[in-house]
Parts: sequence; structure tokens; C-alpha cells
Amino acid sequence: MNRIAYFDNAATTFPKPEEVYLFTDKFYRECGVNVGRGQHKLALTASSLVTDTRTLLLNLFHCPNKKVVFTHTATEALNIILQGLSIGDYYNIYISPFEHNAVTRVINHLQSIYKLNIHTLAVDKNTFIYDLEKIKYQFAENKPNIVVVSHASNVCGVVAPVDKICVLSKAYNAINVIDMCQTAGLVDTDLSSGAIDFAVFAGHKTLYGPLGVAGFIFSSAVKPLPLLYGGTGVDSANQGLPETIPERYEVASPNIMAISGLNAALKWIEKVGIESLFEKEKENHKRLLEVLKIFGNIKIVSPIDEEIGIGVVSCVFDGYSSDSIGQILNEHDIAVRTGLHCAPYAHEFLGTLPSGTVRFSVSYFNDDSDFEKLQEVLEYIEDND
Repeated sequence: MNRIAYFDNAATTFPKPEEVYLFTDKFYRECGVNVGRGQHKLALTASSLVTDTRTLLLNLFHCPNKKVVFTHTATEALNIILQGLSIGDYYNIYISPFEHNAVTRVINHLQSIYKLNIHTLAVDKNTFIYDLEKIKYQFAENKPNIVVVSHASNVCGVVAPVDKICVLSKAYNAINVIDMCQTAGLVDTDLSSGAIDFAVFAGHKTLYGPLGVAGFIFSSAVKPLPLLYGGTGVDSANQGLPETIPERYEVASPNIMAISGLNAALKWIEKVGIESLFEKEKENHKRLLEVLKIFGNIKIVSPIDEEIGIGVVSCVFDGYSSDSIGQILNEHDIAVRTGLHCAPYAHEFLGTLPSGTVRFSVSYFNDDSDFEKLQEVLEYIEDND
């Protein structure tokens, strides 16, 4: 199989650090047992690994006093939070223009139960910059109850000033939920602030872990109702769920194989340094933009200043649908994602509904050969236009 130039890192980073592959295989072979379901050495070792992984996450986000709840996906985490919060009619819920369906479909479901007022945070369509003065006015006019913001868009990469937005909304005692799927492990973020109530992460994206592990970090000052009920391995005689965190939300068997991979990935991030990871991705983001800007048949619909966003860039091609470009790139061993990227509101904001875009997204591991191959194939597309 030919080497793939991989530009679909916003979906899942690939490849992973070698340490992730090696440790996951070794741990699962030697200790691939259930957590909290036994007092034998293997179960205790697995439990110790899970505890260590929680600690690594809290250290990464500078919030040792908060709690980590593991889920299988970030979508599950968002459902636990949003469906578990105390919500009433006429609540004001604010979202960014860039929210993923993992947020908007849950809110749509809640809207079928309650009479909710959904507001979109003000963002300048030309600069992609969040307008904090307008947002301040929005909050004053319609006091926020819940604010949900993607730290970075999975469509165009724009980064939200989540700390500032959350401080503004917390003045109204709003509950703030940050979707960090595109930034956890990449953008150094301090979650110790009481303004951020929930931060959701996905292990398989910028944390460089495997699929199958995600979760959320919170202070437990706000405790959502559980979404799932069942066995937790503790307090089994009680037919109600335990009150303790994280057991109250971690029903059934955790994915110990995925958690072991996340553990190795977090230790790799710690070794390399999150600042170094961010600087390398910034270099690759800049290189990607430089290649795309060469071609007059490509319109970039993302910030063209790499300081405003992360390395996720959406484009449209003159005379071609996004799916057609995706097929051509695939035939030349280049991986991208096309369409709406599960974020139709982002495309409405960008003016790219209904056809969507071609999305290129870089990682720490993209190298010169990837960009050279991409430029070569884009020249081929332009020449055959």
C-alpha cells in the first residue's frame, strides 16, 4: 500500500506516537482486564492505570482539584452534561456558530421537551473573531443560563476566547460547557478557573490517543443527572447509582485498552511538551496555507492567519464539488474530509451549505513529503480544470 499523505487529523490524528502503539499492545496483552471488578493483581493494576490517566489529564489542564469522568465518546460526554443539567422553559442557551451536531442535536432534542431560547454568539464573518463587546450586550439583553462553545471549530479551525466568554457569562451564573475535542493536548488551557464548569475531550484527536476513550473534566459543583444506569463495580447492593464521582457517570466496563493508549499519549505529550506540539502544528498549518494559496482555483473559507485558528482549513474548488475533489485526492493517496463535517451551522455561517467544503487538517506528524505530494496533486487538478 502506498504511503498516504494524511490531512484528516480533525477526524482523528494519525499516525499516533510510537509509544502509544507499543504500550497499548503490551498493557492489553499483560493486563487487559476489567477495572473495579476484582481484588486480584491484574484488576488492581488496571485500576491504577485509570487513576494515573486521570491525574495526567488534570495535570495537563492545570486543575488538580477537578474530576475526570471517562466516556467512550465525546458525544456521550456532551449528552451526559446537556441532558443531565437542570433545564426549564424559556432558558437562554447560547452556542457558537461552529457547533458540532454532538451539541446541536442534543439541544434540538431538549428543545422538543422545553421551550428554549437558542442564541448564537456574535462572531465577525469577515475576520472570524468573536465580538466580545456584542457578546456582552447579548448576555445583558438575554441573561444566559447555559453557554456551549467549541474551543476550536472542526470545520475552519477558528479558536474561541473561551476564558473571556465564560467569565462574561458566569456573571449571570450561567453553566459553561467547553468542547475541547480539537484543542485538548494542543492548546495549553488552564481549566482551574471556576468560570468553566465542564470541558469535554476526545482521546483520539489532539490528545494523540486511540479511539474509544473520551470524557469530561468538571468541579462537581454542578452535578448533572446520570444518563445511563447499571453496574459500576461499587455499592452493588444499592439499586440507585453511587453518589461518588466518577462512579456515578461511569456505568459498565471502561475501555481499558483505549485508556492505556491515552495514558501513553499523555506521557508522550508531557515528554515532548505541549508548547512544542503547538509550535510544530503551527508550522504545518502555515505550510498548508502557503500551499493552498498558490492556486487560483481554490477559495479558502477559514482564517488565513494561523494565529487566529488551529491547523484545520476548509476550501472550495472552482468547478468541482467537494466530494469530487475528495475522490481525486484519494486516488492520489491524499486523505482529507469532504462535506458538512457534522457541523451544518458552521457551513451556514461560512456560506458553504449545502455542498460543504474540502477540509484539510494537519498534525504534529505531517512532514515535507506530505506537502510536496499535496502541491503536486493540486497542480494536476488545476491543469485539468
